[in-house]
Amino acid sequence: MTEQDDKHRPYDRDSVDHVLTTTRSVRRRLDFDRPVEPEVIEECIGIAIQAAPGGGEARRWHFMVVTDEAKRDFIGGLYREGFYEFAGARPMRPVIAYLADNIHRCPALIIPCIEGRAENDGQGAQASLYGQILPAAWSLQMALRTRGLGTAWTGIHLRYANEVAELLAIPDDISQATLFPVAYFTGDDNFKPVERPPVSEVIHWDAWGSRDKPIA
Repeated sequence: MTEQDDKHRPYDRDSVDHVLTTTRSVRRRLDFDRPVEPEVIEECIGIAIQAAPGGGEARRWHFMVVTDEAKRDFIGGLYREGFYEFAGARPMRPVIAYLADNIHRCPALIIPCIEGRAENDGQGAQASLYGQILPAAWSLQMALRTRGLGTAWTGIHLRYANEVAELLAIPDDISQATLFPVAYFTGDDNFKPVERPPVSEVIHWDAWGSRDKPIA
């Protein structure tokens, strides 16, 4: 990146990098009592679908926003059941169990969805289907975070996708991708990068296992 490139860039790269590297799953610092404005959710979803591949301009993404208390309670019950069944004897951090016990208290639950089913199709079809919604879901997390809203990427409710679909009248040809509990986070926006493997351990240059970088 040259100085000339920096001059013509219409955004602050440091701020973009900061959001990309510090958007964390928020499981405890959630304000269950502060309402989340529908307009804010709409704005963030509008941003999210800009990042969603169209699949030949199909534009098949949907976002199920659940704010009804009784429906959140029902989904929360399924989530807890699935969580503790999954956890079993596995050691779990207390913060993860805290979210399971309180997910229903979040003012909104958002389920990114995509038209189509691929359970019985090959790997390529599944990758194509979910590849249209998952980028939008990640972008939604970042858009919510920049507005002071915490989320966590969860998938436990998918064990009960049929029950959730029936509750929310989601058609049979719609796939649920994930579920975000959404609430304003408490305290300052002081999220930091977390420890990850060195980049050199996850990059393969031209052949699997090759760590030799090409010469620029």
